[in-house]
Amino acid sequence: MLGEYRIAGRRASDIAASVESGVGSGELEPGQVLPPMRELAEELGVNPNTVAAAYRILRERGVIETAGRRGSRVRPRPASTARDALRVEAPEGVRDLGAGNPDPALLPALGPVFEAVAAEYDGAPGMYGQPPVDAEFAALARAALDADGVAAGPVLAASGSLDAIERVLAAHLRPGDAVAVEDPGWGSVLDLVPALGLRPVPVAVDDEGPLPDAVDGALRAGARALVVTDRAQNPTGAAIGAGRAVELRAVLAGHRGVLLVEDDHGHGIVDLPLHPLSGATDRWAFVRSVAKAYGPDLRVALLTGDPVTLDRVAGRQRLGPGWVSRLLQRTVVHLWSSGAVEPAEVSRAYAIRRDGLVRELAERGVRAHGRSGMNVWVPVPDETGAVARLLHSGWAVAPGARFRMATPQGVRLTVSSLTEADLGPLADAVAAAVGPVEPLSYG
Repeated sequence: MLGEYRIAGRRASDIAASVESGVGSGELEPGQVLPPMRELAEELGVNPNTVAAAYRILRERGVIETAGRRGSRVRPRPASTARDALRVEAPEGVRDLGAGNPDPALLPALGPVFEAVAAEYDGAPGMYGQPPVDAEFAALARAALDADGVAAGPVLAASGSLDAIERVLAAHLRPGDAVAVEDPGWGSVLDLVPALGLRPVPVAVDDEGPLPDAVDGALRAGARALVVTDRAQNPTGAAIGAGRAVELRAVLAGHRGVLLVEDDHGHGIVDLPLHPLSGATDRWAFVRSVAKAYGPDLRVALLTGDPVTLDRVAGRQRLGPGWVSRLLQRTVVHLWSSGAVEPAEVSRAYAIRRDGLVRELAERGVRAHGRSGMNVWVPVPDETGAVARLLHSGWAVAPGARFRMATPQGVRLTVSSLTEADLGPLADAVAAAVGPVEPLSYG
């Protein structure tokens, strides 16, 4: 079953470490079946409960997965291998369209803001025992949420969207629980779910977000949580419209016990109206990051949700980092208050590049998706070949394997660094690399 590799250890932590070591060295390969717990316990001379605890540790770390009577096996791609490892590095002379960064020219200057915040801080430095959320940060965040129709709830600060999503999932779910995720979807979420010992269930999407029937199917099959992107979905650019929101809320109304996690990925860079799903279930959370509009390195996101969820998240946060730097929160307050970013202008700048590229590709017989945000998703018949040919043509793009589970192959192009003059030559290169693509759905 394990070939020449021998699992060792007397304690659960040692047994888990032995398996993880074998996976890391390659001696235990993806998909390899582990011994039944009683069999391994007998071989090691330990109680079966010890082996059960070891396997539980490994599941929680995303190293193995359990498939009922088929036993436990090494995951096809252990969670310790991040999808970002599939990144294509752009050598000198090659344009990088794969990193997923915003256009620096569209980000606000932070020097004057930091200077103002530092002057405030000198007069009243932050100390232990102060509220974890700056009062003005919470008030401005809540006012913006109210204007967008997000259900009422308290406001917390988190260290970016992924930190918020992790804390919400951990507040309600346990290893082995299933989570419905968009496919294709944000690679970091697709990594995070198994890393928490949870089981991702793919949900197909189109240009208006998750397909209602796919969501309903995943929830009926036992998914205890659903993670949804409202706008500028990564990698497809999908945005939930008014009609789709009504359909999804109707589906969720039949699954009130499901945990709903919404990520407003396009806040500040999209001028499409928000159609939130918040409040459609008893347990929910809504996340909004400043990364795309104000700068990824600020590492600040706001989080609201039902009182139980927010109370659990806040309590666990107090026992870890304690709070998100109030200096950073005050920086965001200054940015919001000064109107440092005009979403309509930023959205227009990205739309010229994104819509222009989609149009140029269509003229060459290549179908692409990009309803909002800074990314364009191109279905391809041969992902590896397309990436290699584009790299040879001077363009580095992101392989679709970073973002998909069951959906067909594709590549993601981030338009942030493009000019209008780039669109034609890039479309020529993409068309030559992938050829005309027959109409397909994402799923």
